[in-house]
Amino acid sequence: MDITAATPTAPDGIEEPLAQSRFWDRHASPISFIVLGGLLVAAVAGVFGGQPSPRVEADFGAATMRVQMPTVIRNGEFLETLIEIRANTAVEDATLAIETDLWRDITINTMIPAATEETFKNGEYRFAYGPLAEGEALRVKIDGQINPPLFGGNAGFIALYDGERLVGRRQFRIKVHP
Repeated sequence: MDITAATPTAPDGIEEPLAQSRFWDRHASPISFIVLGGLLVAAVAGVFGGQPSPRVEADFGAATMRVQMPTVIRNGEFLETLIEIRANTAVEDATLAIETDLWRDITINTMIPAATEETFKNGEYRFAYGPLAEGEALRVKIDGQINPPLFGGNAGFIALYDGERLVGRRQFRIKVHP
């Protein structure tokens, strides 16, 4: 029996360096695992949205406004905004105003409770809720959805008026990822 016949040889045309492969030549590159791992860590950290909405409080003296809304969200997702206005002194006509830039390319589906009067003035959507006694609170829940053309985000003011008199305003920003 011929011993050389039992020894495996490379097929015709395959040279020795091609037949000898290293460990990484037969497996996926570690770079793809590092990139995938980095994306997963960023997603868990909330870089792409999906984290609880922060609560922001602004004290305007006559009233305090608390707003809870997402700061990072994905395109097409639904969002919920909770606004609480607590009167530190009597407010004759509590009017919530939202700048148009903040709601650009966002569809508002629900606003509870409904305002007694809705108007548009000086680039703001205004919602009048009537008088608030000292210590009384008004809680407004707004549900909406990010429209497909919105990318990058919006920024604008949420303000509180007592009729036509500005009580205070605070700027907010929503980052929108695809």
